[in-house]
Amino acid sequence: MMKQLLFSITLLLIFLFHCPTTLAQSPAQAPAPPASTRSITKILKKAGKFSFLIRLLKSTQVDIRITTQLKRSKQGLTLFAPTDSAFSSLKAGVLNSLSDQQQDQLVLFHVIPVYLSTSQFPAVINPLRTLAGASSIDQFPLNVSTSGDQVSLSTGLVDTTLADTIYSDNQLIVYEVDKVLLPMSIFGTAPAPAPVAPPSKPEKEIPAENVKSSSFDSRGGIMLSIAVAVIAAFSL
Repeated sequence: MMKQLLFSITLLLIFLFHCPTTLAQSPAQAPAPPASTRSITKILKKAGKFSFLIRLLKSTQVDIRITTQLKRSKQGLTLFAPTDSAFSSLKAGVLNSLSDQQQDQLVLFHVIPVYLSTSQFPAVINPLRTLAGASSIDQFPLNVSTSGDQVSLSTGLVDTTLADTIYSDNQLIVYEVDKVLLPMSIFGTAPAPAPVAPPSKPEKEIPAENVKSSSFDSRGGIMLSIAVAVIAAFSL
């Protein structure tokens, strides 16, 4: 009986000893949401000041493509997100003048098909491959340069720097940029060709038949003058 009592007390002490420790442990960090539930538009809406980009993502359905890409690829994605002020600084009507395909390419030009933290940018190879230029990188060049902690982007038309990290998990990272990245293939202008002087107006040509007629009339006039002179001589 005494042995059973001692055994019970021992079990109770062991329980009381471990219980406070278990309760004091901090909860584990929540894992990144699965790609199927991650919404790029919700991330941008929560961050604020990205209403222009959200509208473009929805109208071009690039938001759906980003979700699909995150499901299929283990390399993740990087998004450069221009602010509303960046879009407002564009020339009035420039977005409306683009075709549906060009708007789609413009948005995809801001997406890199790999997860790039700020520490990885110094090791990238230029030009970066974007979703817009996956098959023709020469038409959508995007170059990166770094100086200390600063990361700069250049399209050949626009130069900007990464302003802030809006969102980051193990698959998706979103950076704020203060300018819209304008690709050369859409917004680049080819040099205008040199003006060609109009051909000089040719002088009016005299038809061949008119030349013959004029020669005949000249010879006939001479013969007529000789005949008149001969008749006048015999009449004297």
